[in-house]
Amino acid sequence: MTVYGDKKSGNCYKIKLTLALLNIDYQWQDVDIMAGGSQTKAFLAKNPNGKLPIIELDDGRVLAESNAIIGYLAAGSRLIPDDKFNNALMYQWLFFEQYSHEPCIAVARFIKLYQGMPVERQAEFDNLQIQGGKVLKLIDNQLAGQAFMLGELFSLADIALYAYTHVAHEGGFDLSVYPNLQQWLANVESQAGFVSMLD
Repeated sequence: MTVYGDKKSGNCYKIKLTLALLNIDYQWQDVDIMAGGSQTKAFLAKNPNGKLPIIELDDGRVLAESNAIIGYLAAGSRLIPDDKFNNALMYQWLFFEQYSHEPCIAVARFIKLYQGMPVERQAEFDNLQIQGGKVLKLIDNQLAGQAFMLGELFSLADIALYAYTHVAHEGGFDLSVYPNLQQWLANVESQAGFVSMLD
């Protein structure tokens, strides 16, 4: 399969990390979003929504949306709980990541890292610091006394949340004030097959 992505994107990194942890072969195709790479006619033919990441299977089928992709890749693996309730908890955190976490942590990082802090987005950035701090504190509380988001069970919930959390400092967030979260980052990084964002 081919992964179309931006190496600095957390959403794209989720795919890369899942593939590495499961030892699945793939090809990587860099797409420069700042240069309009996801808005070309060729890319829009694959994903009319014009967003990264996508995967293209050997038979030509294309799948978009990062959490849908990692769910597809990890089907039947240790990364998806068999237990019905734990499975639902995993999806709870996947939805949380996209609707509460990513809109704060990833957007603040985009404004600072990709856009270089334009003046017209300063007020938005300041508000994201407040909202993002609440999100990080919630995760830190969840991780009190446990190794992963689902207790001692490492799952896609950890992969999805790790992707942007571990680079949250690039969006202005101080991770040193969240000790449980810091330990969790180390726990994720100790998994066999782990690769960093820029490896």
